[in-house]
Amino acid sequence: MSSASDPLNPLAQSTTIPVEPELRLPFETLEPATLSTPMVLSSPHSGAIYPATFLAASRLSPKALRRSEDAYVDELFAKAQRLGIPMLKAHFPRAYLDLNREPYELDPRMFDGPLPQTANTRSLRVAGGLGTIARVVAEGQEIYSGRLPVSEALRRIDGLYKPFHHTLRGLLRRAQRAYGLAVLIDCHSMPSWIGAGTQKAEKVDADIVLGDRFGTACGGAIVELVERHLRDAGYHVQRNKPYAGGYITEHYGNPRAGFHALQIEINRALYLDEESLEKRPGFNGLADDLAAMSCKLMALAQEMSQASQGPAPGLPLAAE
Repeated sequence: MSSASDPLNPLAQSTTIPVEPELRLPFETLEPATLSTPMVLSSPHSGAIYPATFLAASRLSPKALRRSEDAYVDELFAKAQRLGIPMLKAHFPRAYLDLNREPYELDPRMFDGPLPQTANTRSLRVAGGLGTIARVVAEGQEIYSGRLPVSEALRRIDGLYKPFHHTLRGLLRRAQRAYGLAVLIDCHSMPSWIGAGTQKAEKVDADIVLGDRFGTACGGAIVELVERHLRDAGYHVQRNKPYAGGYITEHYGNPRAGFHALQIEINRALYLDEESLEKRPGFNGLADDLAAMSCKLMALAQEMSQASQGPAPGLPLAAE
């Protein structure tokens, strides 16, 4: 793929295209008063603003659509953010546009008209109905009552996906320039059952899953600190099973170049009634534990910055 066609190429212009009125602010960056850490938090799946046009096109109720949402994850990490870590969070939901996918990971069965030649139509995520524009939500429920125009998919990608990633890339580049490295914590939640409502339903045997793409996306010292702190706090922690990290972790994680990306998946049963989507009493305690973990991680990142030999090379392009 040439740099001209790479949607994450920093030289490519990020164009804002008019979107639904509910999404005038599709995402936002919560900035500290002073940048004092190379850490960055991202919450790409906690958005809960559902455009009326999307609801009208869906065959599901708003509550059913919310089953794929990482509900309140941005709030779980709010105390960590207030320590001085920038946080980028989406306001639109994952069911509308999934930021943790390739830009054109699209299922041709969902759309009227030809997809772009760059579209990845054969990934396992597309096959499962969970591409950039998802076909299903939790429990395999079909979202749409009919096919979508290809133009609608491109409108969401151009108007929301590209600007979000342009912003995330900018935050990581800024951290790298200032500290010689960047540490991205990609914040997610996971259902307590995989395949709930199906014959293959399986209970998730972990409170928290750390995804570092099997050691390729994040330095070992970072993962070990996070794992040790959470275990000491009483959580059952696993690495890379059943979630090793999605597109964001894979794309932005390049430890040898000074870019570390770690995905944190939190079992929703720890803080949420998964049926009513109401917060459980343990919500604040979990938020406190995540803030304490982040405080230790900030100290480690500062040590790593001081030990670095200067700014690392730039982030790789998507084509690389």
